[in-house]
Amino acid sequence: MRHKFDIQLMELKKKIVSMSDLVHNAIEQAMESLKQRDLQIAKDVIKNDELINNLEREIEQLSTHLVATQQPFASDLRKIVASYKIIASLERMGDLAVDIAKLSIRIGPAPLIKPLIDLPKMTGIVINMMHTAVEAFIRGDVELARSLLEMDHEVDHYYKNVFTELNDMMSNDPSLAAQGVYILLTTRYLERIGDYCTNIGEEVIYMELGVRENLNL
Repeated sequence: MRHKFDIQLMELKKKIVSMSDLVHNAIEQAMESLKQRDLQIAKDVIKNDELINNLEREIEQLSTHLVATQQPFASDLRKIVASYKIIASLERMGDLAVDIAKLSIRIGPAPLIKPLIDLPKMTGIVINMMHTAVEAFIRGDVELARSLLEMDHEVDHYYKNVFTELNDMMSNDPSLAAQGVYILLTTRYLERIGDYCTNIGEEVIYMELGVRENLNL
């Protein structure tokens, strides 16, 4: 019975990794659509969000099946509960990628009011955070989960830089306001993705230690 449970738990983890890969691609492509002014890529991100939602439902069903049929011990139950919360965070990250794609479409093919320098850096960090958070869950690695705190500080740093720069630009030239607001929202969405990654890290710590730590300071 335990052997069967371990196999199903491994399958659960594999599906979570697959979901994180889909979210990774969505975030990366949404930002690429903005950078390249490629509206088709943005439309593909919106269309492919259904793949993420479908996989979320599959993982929910498997998690429910494990609870209902295997009578897991307390530590195993925490892993399953953490799985529910992790896929909820991943699904929200996917939604934010869609939001970024929609902003790209709103901006349209017009040239950007500023080169995208900090945004690609933020994107790289949040994608790394997402994979770090999922890897911490797979390995049950508390220290890896805690490393997300410093990475989140980096994201916040870039967010503040972009906010200050764009705010100054729009104050000096109100004609830049429409696109400036869209880029600010994109930055905010990336910052929120980072927060969801720290949420996953907090679940990993609770899963392993049974205590709550705040990684979103």
